[in-house]
Amino acid sequence: MTNKPIYKLVDGKGRVLIPKALRDTAKMEYGDIVRLGLAEGKVTVSKVDVVEVGDQSPEAVEAYVRAAFKSMPDVTRLQLINELSILLQRRED
Repeated sequence: MTNKPIYKLVDGKGRVLIPKALRDTAKMEYGDIVRLGLAEGKVTVSKVDVVEVGDQSPEAVEAYVRAAFKSMPDVTRLQLINELSILLQRRED
């Protein structure tokens, strides 16, 4: 990947698509956790493997669950999906 600048538009919800070449170079994949920050007036994006201790915001919890799910064996994933499905069905009843 070259170091040429890449320009993107921010959409109406504040989202910006990170191009595949940049994601590949940063080894970012679907479901990875990223930390957004400000450094000298610039927005920064960093891939992280762990959510900060004590952060129990819905976003942090979801990121943690997604990261944990990615690292589970398929058998465990299927068991978890089944258990969550049962919980949702009970809620609907």
